[in-house]
Amino acid sequence: MNTTIAPPAAAPRPVTDRTAVGEHLALPLFRTLAGSLAGHPYLKVVVDRAEDTWHLLDTAVHPFHVDYIATRVLGMEPAELDSCLDAFNASVYMAPDRRFLLGVLSLHTDQDTEGSPRPFLVLETTEADTMDGPLLEEFYTFVRHRLDGRLSLLLKPANHGQEHALAAISDVRVPRILSHELFGHRTRTPLNPGEAVGRLRHFRTTEEYAAAAGPLGGSDIVAMPCLPDDVPRVAGFINTAATTPLSHTNVLAAGWGIPNAIVRDLDRLLESDSLDGGWVRYRVTEDDISLVPLAPATVPTAPAPHRPRIRLRTPLLDDLSARPLHRLRLTDQNRYGTKAAHLGELHHVLHARTADLTAFHGRPRPPRPDLYRHLAARLGTTYPAAPGELRTAAADFVAGTVSAPDGIALPFGLQHRFLLSSPALRDGIVQLKAALARDAAETVEPLCLRLQQLVRTTALPDVVARETLRALPTGPAAGRRLVVRSSANAEDLPGFSAAGVYTSVTSVYNADQLLDAVREVWASLLSPRSVRLRHQAGISLDDTYMGVIVQPYLPATLGGVLVTCNPTKRSDFRNVCLNCSPGSPETVVDGSALPLHYLYNTVEGGGRTVALGSSETDLPAATRERLAHLALAGRLLQSHFSASDVDRPLDIEWLMADQDGTDQGAFHLVQIRPYAR
Repeated sequence: MNTTIAPPAAAPRPVTDRTAVGEHLALPLFRTLAGSLAGHPYLKVVVDRAEDTWHLLDTAVHPFHVDYIATRVLGMEPAELDSCLDAFNASVYMAPDRRFLLGVLSLHTDQDTEGSPRPFLVLETTEADTMDGPLLEEFYTFVRHRLDGRLSLLLKPANHGQEHALAAISDVRVPRILSHELFGHRTRTPLNPGEAVGRLRHFRTTEEYAAAAGPLGGSDIVAMPCLPDDVPRVAGFINTAATTPLSHTNVLAAGWGIPNAIVRDLDRLLESDSLDGGWVRYRVTEDDISLVPLAPATVPTAPAPHRPRIRLRTPLLDDLSARPLHRLRLTDQNRYGTKAAHLGELHHVLHARTADLTAFHGRPRPPRPDLYRHLAARLGTTYPAAPGELRTAAADFVAGTVSAPDGIALPFGLQHRFLLSSPALRDGIVQLKAALARDAAETVEPLCLRLQQLVRTTALPDVVARETLRALPTGPAAGRRLVVRSSANAEDLPGFSAAGVYTSVTSVYNADQLLDAVREVWASLLSPRSVRLRHQAGISLDDTYMGVIVQPYLPATLGGVLVTCNPTKRSDFRNVCLNCSPGSPETVVDGSALPLHYLYNTVEGGGRTVALGSSETDLPAATRERLAHLALAGRLLQSHFSASDVDRPLDIEWLMADQDGTDQGAFHLVQIRPYAR
């Protein structure tokens, strides 16, 4: 028997246009015309104010409102529409005197007072629509009067601007539901697309996980409320409690190319089907999650596919100099590590202002030759602009929105000199390499733990200690709290992100604590988990080195992570995903708190709240507007840091510093790296 968590795709329909014009809408007609999106039936509607009627589009035939209006209502040829698409979009989504009101009706279910299922409809516009309050009320009222009276109808604001516009309108006249209220607690949510065949291992508690019989490996699909950051490389993840797409474990899933989803009702599924411990085919797409039990005869016996060995650039170990971050460039990653080199490059971008930050918007997005017109609108500059004017505006916007942290970078050479200074460390590394060559898993872990302890307790050679202590602030800043971060060469690589694998130390005040913290960061390169993951990826221990970043601690009122894509819908080139929580971004990435979750459209503008996480209320409107600026700055930086492929997203950790208690301080970017995908 098959267990499907979302309905399988329907068989192709005959190409028959059943679009209805002017008809009263009840559930039978809705289901005839509807498609499915994220597990919910939906129907596109077009209200024609000039004709006082509406069109209910056959989803299978008309996937886009604009194409339907242009070709079927106004009689335009497709090529004519393509030639003026942006202007046409503005006329139907932004013009205050627009003829057409465009929206989507989606079908949902709640429970009545007796616990029986009760269907209701939700009306919303596209995310870029700028309808004001009166127009939203008109839209809602028009649709309400043409629905089966037994159906409840709620209006869902599509963006923060619409939420503000509706604030002055009674929710009796226009009943509404916010996006996070509708979707923030959904039962099933795709996180990372992929497909796997494996044995389902379900752990209800961390204690069950720790006591698992036998090691987890590449043939296991692990399901539990909150996957630990040290989970080994397996075939797939299932979260049975809410999490964020920007958690360490989902970044690992993206880097490993394995499926990951939230399935909150897995216990119920396990009660009805014998899945736990059995082999299943697990598939996650943008709109569908499925678990299909496999009969023993169908379980594959072929070996796991070969993964190509990840090649590292040759580390340069001759330099022992501690350097300020602002003196580093991308070319220094072979000496100081990826994180340090990227932060140094960020300093250069912000201060030199010569980088082209418009390349992402310069890519063709058919039928548009580029998105420069949209970028000019976001930056508040004219279009078409004089040569170089848009690039200057983009550079000025980013420099005015974000800042790069101060700090000192310690090179690989210091760790290398430290390891060479200790015969015990050298001998232990030889033994570890031999155990890895034999795949002697039972020997690797104790060797790693012993090596880590040796790193923590071995004295630093004088030259290493002297160069390390140059990172201590002097003068009025002496004694200031410091943060010590890892900057390895074996991270942020295609197929190997190493998110959450290496150590940071966040409370350092003096020389002894600094030396201990640096050793702790070096020791994380030899942890059992980091060694195991690199070995599985084919990364040699001989090629792996750790740089260190020492930065002043920055108190923050808000911190988080943004990725310059929609991680649950990779084809979406408009939106940037942003998670945040009060204080450090670590609470977002380590899963210790459920963050606020936003999507910001960096093409047409606007943002929306996807989930409140552990917070009881949303952020103030002024703060959300500032986060929109941060999202656009991240998108612009993508043009430079992903220059070889400007569609490759970035993963950025950030802090918002308090300024006089107003929450209006600067955004400090503390990490910038490629986002695994």
